[in-house]
Amino acid sequence: MENETSLSATPAPVEGAASPSGPEAVSAASDAHEIALSLADKAQGFLEGLLRPWNAYQIAIALGLFIVAHLLAQLLRPRYREWMRTRENWPKWRLRFMLLVERRLRLICLVFLVFPTVWLMREITWPSRSYLLGVIANLALAWLVIAIVTRLINNGFLRSLVRYAGWAWATLVILGITEEAISLMDSAAVEFGSLRLSVWMLVQAVVTLGLLFFLARSVSKATASGVRRNEDISPSMQVLVIKFAQVGLYGLALFVGLRATGVDLTGLAVLSGAIGVGLGFGLQKVVSNLVSGVIILLDKSIKPGDVISLGETFGWINTLGARYTSVVTRDGREYLIPNEDLITGQVVNWSHSDDFVRLDIYFGAAYGDDPHKVRALAIEAAQGVERVLSHKAPVCHIVGFGDSSVDYILRFWIRDPTGGLTNIRGNVYLALWDKFQENDISIPFPQREVRVLRDGPEML
Repeated sequence: MENETSLSATPAPVEGAASPSGPEAVSAASDAHEIALSLADKAQGFLEGLLRPWNAYQIAIALGLFIVAHLLAQLLRPRYREWMRTRENWPKWRLRFMLLVERRLRLICLVFLVFPTVWLMREITWPSRSYLLGVIANLALAWLVIAIVTRLINNGFLRSLVRYAGWAWATLVILGITEEAISLMDSAAVEFGSLRLSVWMLVQAVVTLGLLFFLARSVSKATASGVRRNEDISPSMQVLVIKFAQVGLYGLALFVGLRATGVDLTGLAVLSGAIGVGLGFGLQKVVSNLVSGVIILLDKSIKPGDVISLGETFGWINTLGARYTSVVTRDGREYLIPNEDLITGQVVNWSHSDDFVRLDIYFGAAYGDDPHKVRALAIEAAQGVERVLSHKAPVCHIVGFGDSSVDYILRFWIRDPTGGLTNIRGNVYLALWDKFQENDISIPFPQREVRVLRDGPEML
């Protein structure tokens, strides 16, 4: 009986296809040509094999199964959507998975149709007469599994990249042409002295570094969560530990990934040194901000939650970044202040050593009012405001005799500067107004007497 399992002859081993380097560039090009011819022969053999009766029958059966899967998916999709709408109280991850199933419904139907067909044909006829259907079934199942697994990746671009790369690799493995593909990618290389970079090496580096960076990111997030839960570590030290852990983990992942790929790091020493010098001159401000950020974290001059004033910016520190510090103001604006400005400029930290803040307001009273009574009423008014501290009692002093009034200063303490300073001053002024109105204390305003002189003999 004619063997219809193999669609093409097995290619002869390609000599010298792996790792050409140095002066063997001509040999590498010849090897790449031979590999390409081998793949072309396989493709030609595959197309010729389709002309055989049973191979054509399998292609027709596969097309029929695809059409049935498409029609079945079109029939089931509206009912599936209606069923999904009744599950609004489900967790988000489960709803996303159900949405993924709805998008891949045609492929799922194809998998459920093609495998029973392959099993049935192997039972009633020779295995060679279901070979193509078996390949199609394995491809459909591999693509479905890869589509489901890659849905765990949150980044859309990265998810699409991993999905298509996984589909391509699974196709090569199932078709049995991985060695030829690897040899072809390895033969396409460029050399920089003793450093050789091939397409296959780049693919290995991308996959290895991607996995290692994903592992480093997971470990970094777990470490950050553990550090933030530790109340014995100050907020600034928490940020410092997290930043050092991230730098160390990602640096280790990069080093291990390059070594595992086979990249000679000594060959990159001169190039990296030149790049480092160029970056040192071009990125002085960036480096200055990075070093300033480390200094801020080490000396604990400011930390997340502190209330600071820098120029006209007043707010509390939200986050401490490697390059900048995020400051949120009372009006909801978020200022990204370079760390260098916090080191070289004058910063008022309202809550550096403690949370107590003293505020001063100035007012005046008429000369006819008893200053002792005015002082007592002012202290009593301040004590009646909610945010004013009672154990740090307000005080009131005379600071001068003005043109129209006796001038006073009222000092009081608060403990929550994040609640705002202007509003508490306004509340104290309003309490003073009410208290003075109740006790007939007048608040004078400047008055001027203007005399108009007329010209005439009597003025001489």
